[in-house]
Amino acid sequence: MKNLLVYALIGLGVIAYNVATEADRDGSGAIVSGGNVDAFTIRVGDCFDDTSALVSEQAGEVSSLPGVPCAEPHDNEVYAVFDVEFASFPGDEEMGELAFSQCLERFQGFVGTVYEESILDITALYPSDQSWRLQDDREVVCAVYDMNLNKLTGSARDSAI
Repeated sequence: MKNLLVYALIGLGVIAYNVATEADRDGSGAIVSGGNVDAFTIRVGDCFDDTSALVSEQAGEVSSLPGVPCAEPHDNEVYAVFDVEFASFPGDEEMGELAFSQCLERFQGFVGTVYEESILDITALYPSDQSWRLQDDREVVCAVYDMNLNKLTGSARDSAI
């Protein structure tokens, strides 16, 4: 019984920590104070900073991102979120290629200029085999960042940069 109480307290502590460190949103849904944003609840227009999982050569599972208000300097801005439709997981390489090509198709509609003429580059978060199987993950998140790795300030929407 004593162990159960200890586990319950630890669980409550984890929940309280996660709630306390979540990004705050205003009535329109925009992030107004920084904090964690669950990868499955990220939205078009959300801005976030890089994490070690995003910038490593072998990016792994990402469960949350450090959300920041777009008015503040940030590394990335989400410009598209969509689900892929396959009967089964196509493999990491194929999923990465599909995610990039679909993000590329959506780039000009958000930024307002063609990808080849922009200073922005594309990063995509997409399902892994594990998240596909265990979490029914089908979501691709497309984000832009400055190809010179300068921080962005404000939204890239219709910026034509």
